[in-house]
Amino acid sequence: MTPPFRADHVGSLLRPPHLIEARTRRATGEISAGELRAIEDDAIRDVVRMQRDVGLLSATDGEFRRTAWHMDFIYRLGGIHPTDEKIQVHFRNAGGELDFESAALAIDEPVRLTETIFGDDFTFLAETVRAGVTAKLTIPSPSMVHYRGGRAAIDPAIYPDEERFWADLSAAYAEQARRVHALGCRYLQLDDTSLAYLNDPDQRRLLTERGDDAEHQHLRYIRQINAAIADRPADLRVTTHMCRGNFRSSWAAEGGYDFVAEALFSELAVDGFFLEFDDERSGGFAPLRFVPAGKTVVLGLVTTKRGELESKDTLKRRIDEAAKYVPLDQISLSPQCGFSSTVEGNVLTYDEQVAKLRLIVETAAEIWG
Repeated sequence: MTPPFRADHVGSLLRPPHLIEARTRRATGEISAGELRAIEDDAIRDVVRMQRDVGLLSATDGEFRRTAWHMDFIYRLGGIHPTDEKIQVHFRNAGGELDFESAALAIDEPVRLTETIFGDDFTFLAETVRAGVTAKLTIPSPSMVHYRGGRAAIDPAIYPDEERFWADLSAAYAEQARRVHALGCRYLQLDDTSLAYLNDPDQRRLLTERGDDAEHQHLRYIRQINAAIADRPADLRVTTHMCRGNFRSSWAAEGGYDFVAEALFSELAVDGFFLEFDDERSGGFAPLRFVPAGKTVVLGLVTTKRGELESKDTLKRRIDEAAKYVPLDQISLSPQCGFSSTVEGNVLTYDEQVAKLRLIVETAAEIWG
């Protein structure tokens, strides 16, 4: 009865068309910021009700107030600013290829927490969920501040010693965790694509070419996440979600968790791991043998990248396969990623999304009761 739950989900949900339209109207100045927030409030009330109605014990705001799962948070950290340069991330899907583009970031002042990021958003969510449902806050992990730009994004005049950067970044995250806990947050998720990307030899090659230590980068990330959550309140449950990219039903990396598994599962001090396992590009379950007692593995067996509904029998069979490596009592079930990591969303319908969430709840109930 504590997070992560037997049936859970990653966080982002498909934005309703009228909300996307309202964001466009706000961008062109047709409506005010207050009018947009009122529309967001109504949409969040509806999506929280949906999560409750399908039987989930956790609820997010669907990330409805964000453009993307990570940058809306990162740009609000003190000392980090967008630049005129662009970062392109190459994605693939069953039908072809496409690119996601965002502004590059520069770390040109000391990193610090200048506000409780998403504080008002979480407070609204917490006031909206009903008794018996836990409000869950999702934020990008500290690794995501570093992964895209690496050392080159850090001004050497501010941080001649990279160790000081890492210390400041982890301290900012620790303060964020303390503040959202004070607002009532008891379920915090650190979303992290980097720890999954690093399993892909092509991703490690790209990091090596820009001068990073790709063979050991995951060890640094694990240490810094641990530093960020080391002093968290005892009743704050922290999980991490690791996928290989999620943009308009496409992915950026491939490969099982083998490269990072031993250090990741044995050293990362979170309470649970949301893991992507929806198809063959995610690899097998053997890396789960490194998961220690007391940690929950949330198997992302239900894809968010297409609308076709999985069968309960297939999900149960795959859970049985995973249970050869980690005890069944340490396993939970979820989608492999969010349904809308960016405002555009994945290529499936609202009803298909709901059906997948309901399938997860029903399958978990049949397995664990």
